[in-house]
Amino acid sequence: MDPVSVGLLVALAGGAGGEVGRQTLAGLSALVRRPFRRGDGMDGQDLPVSSGVAELVRLEQDPADRARAQELSTALAERAVLDTGFRTGLEAWHEQAKLVRTDDGEVNNTISGGTHHVVLQGRNFSGLSITTSPPPPVRPPATDGDGASPPAQG
Repeated sequence: MDPVSVGLLVALAGGAGGEVGRQTLAGLSALVRRPFRRGDGMDGQDLPVSSGVAELVRLEQDPADRARAQELSTALAERAVLDTGFRTGLEAWHEQAKLVRTDDGEVNNTISGGTHHVVLQGRNFSGLSITTSPPPPVRPPATDGDGASPPAQG
């Protein structure tokens, strides 16, 4: 499973996505508050792994703190390794959360000067094939034979 991105967690905790974002964060909160069920094969070991509740609460207290978001992302990933039911729920939650418009990775493009024959601006391009004709040749200004440009007519 891919880790939950710090940018996504910060954006959701900060209120991005409006009501849908709030509901998405509430879904994560409900998920991490479920009982922590360590998977089989642990031989009774009680590993010091967080459920993610404390990290989520700390992020909600300071939504812009990327270090707190990283702590939550790490706690979620560690718990997902040990709790298969949680991993399944987290994967489903993560797929839904990716659909919330958070402006994570916002793109700003600036084009200035020169001549541009093809410009493609956007974000997250994939599977594109673009074919264009070559730009027209640049022709030097006409001269009068001695290398000097003719005088302007006016």
